[in-house]
Amino acid sequence: MFEKFLAALIPIFVAIDPIGLVALFIGLGHSASHENRRHQAYLGILTGLCVAVGFIFLGKGIFNALGISVADFQVAGGLILLALAVRELVGFGRADRNTDDDFGVVPLGMPLIAGPALLTALLILIDSVGIFLTVAALIVNLLLVAVALCNAERFTRWMGKQGLRGVSKLIALLLAAIAISLIRRGWQVH
Repeated sequence: MFEKFLAALIPIFVAIDPIGLVALFIGLGHSASHENRRHQAYLGILTGLCVAVGFIFLGKGIFNALGISVADFQVAGGLILLALAVRELVGFGRADRNTDDDFGVVPLGMPLIAGPALLTALLILIDSVGIFLTVAALIVNLLLVAVALCNAERFTRWMGKQGLRGVSKLIALLLAAIAISLIRRGWQVH
């Protein structure tokens, strides 16, 4: 049973990437107060949990009803992630936001926590290890995300603003590469 749990825990950890989320979280909440950042972190985690659990129970039914496949979902999710990464890399979209302080639901909760990689992994895992172990592994990973995001300010102090800006751009570039990978894998299935 422990081996099955690890078989669910590791792919979910990779799909969520709590370590990579810290740099994105810091970039998203650079102008927010400490309290608001913490609130947005919990809001993002709750959103990710709700979307993921809802997807576990409704995902296949929704896909069948709409006539879409996991590959279609990967392409769509990849395009969204690519748009987010490009916006971060070239600075588009900053002027049209009222505030940078509301980022918990979108993009942190979805698509960064509960993105295409996680939702695809969940669909595969419920078939291979079962719903109970998949949900348990999801909850453990979201607890790791909570620990990482609640300690994000330590990274901020350690790296400084210039270091964070550099890491943020690097992470955005990696996010673009992940997006292209999702699009490519989804496209190859067709």
